[in-house]
Amino acid sequence: MDIFAKCYAPSMADQAREQGIYPYFHALESRQDTEVIMEGKRRIMLGSNNYLGLTTHPEVIEAGIKAFEQYGSGCSGSRFLNGTLRMHLELEAELAKFLRKEAVVTFSTGFQSNLGIISAVVGPGDYVIMDKENHASLYDGCRLSYGKMVRYTHNDMEELERRLQAVPETAGALIVTDGVFSMGGDIANLPEICRLARKYGARVMVDDAHGLGVIGEGGRGTASYYGLEDEVDIYMGTFSKSLASLGGYMASSARVVDYVRHSSRPFIFSASMTPASCASALAALRILENHPELPQTLQSRALFMRRKLEEAEIRMRPSNGNIIPIIPIYTYEVIPTLTIAKELYDRGVYVNSSLPPATAPSECLLRTSLMATHTEALIEEAVGIIKEVLQEHDI
Repeated sequence: MDIFAKCYAPSMADQAREQGIYPYFHALESRQDTEVIMEGKRRIMLGSNNYLGLTTHPEVIEAGIKAFEQYGSGCSGSRFLNGTLRMHLELEAELAKFLRKEAVVTFSTGFQSNLGIISAVVGPGDYVIMDKENHASLYDGCRLSYGKMVRYTHNDMEELERRLQAVPETAGALIVTDGVFSMGGDIANLPEICRLARKYGARVMVDDAHGLGVIGEGGRGTASYYGLEDEVDIYMGTFSKSLASLGGYMASSARVVDYVRHSSRPFIFSASMTPASCASALAALRILENHPELPQTLQSRALFMRRKLEEAEIRMRPSNGNIIPIIPIYTYEVIPTLTIAKELYDRGVYVNSSLPPATAPSECLLRTSLMATHTEALIEEAVGIIKEVLQEHDI
């Protein structure tokens, strides 16, 4: 059998293209902002993870330009060898201080961070216990490790306890959860997770890619939101969302971070963050530190949009996080979801389609996300268009 046979089999992508509702790879022609030019037309951007709106901040842009001029376009090597800049160390030190952890190690992407952390920490005979709605990169990190992965139903603490009870006493266990879940916009039950971890001698890792800059004191994330900073053993996060750049990090104790630096193959064998990316992330971090009101503004925008959607009688996925800027709207079936997303796009609103396997087959969603820089007027305009299109489809 030809190994390429799968590439030529009919697919959902083929069907969507044929029907003119293919939702991917629309080309931006402007900066990532609340309003963008995409394929020649103005669109209200409700599909970005640029939560604090810092991708267009003058200080972030200036920092990237200066780093490009000073250090060139890349580091041409891994952090382990020739690819460490003084600025990498500066970013790690400032981020560790901000997150109130002993140390931080940075990775070239957020996806790579999860691959590198889990594959290093979870070894033969260890167990990694995962929420079923965790990000795909966490699952791939488990596959790259030599441990045994078990899963529990989303935020089901009784099932999590049963999974922990089944771990042999001789095995290590790492509970891994998103802090803010990227599809549903809800928040992990971190107090109960930490309680169960203490009870059964497990460690806790939180993927806070969508929590940093969004919740917690000054935007410090999910553990800070719950007052559990000392009980979460590993934070993971990205620079591609609130911090307006590219890359990722792990924050933990100095000893654990040092172990990962010397054991993580995705870290050791990948080129380091580019100078411009590093400088931009550092500038964005300093803006967040100096402007703790930014996450509060973002939260107020989320509350405002939810209120407007409720007034329009638009059904959202239930969430325990009304202040989270990820707001999923039910559209139920695959083809109607893609059709509605296309019609919204044509009328000037960009949203993301959430389809199986990210959702159940009959629970497809339009995933909308906000920035602190969205105005209430823009949100009202977008909600009005969403309401019109959904009513035309009897949703």
